[in-house]
Amino acid sequence: MGNKIRLFVNVDHVATIREARKTVEPDPLEAALLAEKSGADGITVHLREDRRHIQDDDVSHIREKIHTVLNLEMAAVEEMVQIALKTKPYQVSLVPEKRQEITTEGGLNVISQKEHLKNVRERIQSQGIRFSLFVDPDPRQIDAARELGAESIEINTGLYTELSDDVAIQRELEKIRNSARHATELGLRVFAGHGLTDENVVAIAGIPEIEELNIGHSLVSRSVYYGLEQAVQNMIQAIQKGITQRPH
Repeated sequence: MGNKIRLFVNVDHVATIREARKTVEPDPLEAALLAEKSGADGITVHLREDRRHIQDDDVSHIREKIHTVLNLEMAAVEEMVQIALKTKPYQVSLVPEKRQEITTEGGLNVISQKEHLKNVRERIQSQGIRFSLFVDPDPRQIDAARELGAESIEINTGLYTELSDDVAIQRELEKIRNSARHATELGLRVFAGHGLTDENVVAIAGIPEIEELNIGHSLVSRSVYYGLEQAVQNMIQAIQKGITQRPH
């Protein structure tokens, strides 16, 4: 606990835009380097089994070329474990994954697969890689995370960010606060993420036990607005340059 929260910037949706055209830009590595330049403490990517955005080469290139550290989100399946053991990111964060979901829907059910997750944890940590679990703000899941030997948890803030009723928001915030406190009492480090924006992050950042946040979609979305004006101006200048080179 302290006055500093690390921000890990998730660049998945830079790759989403690229994959819409199956081309080379925008490059999530370039986005990662810009995020670092802007003050990010680390970079997060989610290598999905269906490779809908981040690709295998992205993981290795980002791991090799960023100046901070890489947090690799992945499902607890053998293919991903092998990639993690080969790539050796700073941290592996296990998340649930369903093929048809648009984004991650809820936290891991740690209780139902504790032995499997323990086996994955042992293999990951044997290579000096930090190990974290993405869980809902549920004390039972947090207890199970501690029992299998996780070093940290990332609390799923998704429901909190989707609510519009003030009473419901405060109720969910209280669950997150209590879960963060409970995890810390068990000796777990506490992270948080999912659906956070520069409006709804304020209350989450006010929870003293939280030391790290993973934020991606909102940052990529806002960057389209904040950066589009300059991009259009650059394009107009390039067009004008071409016009001046027309034969007379």
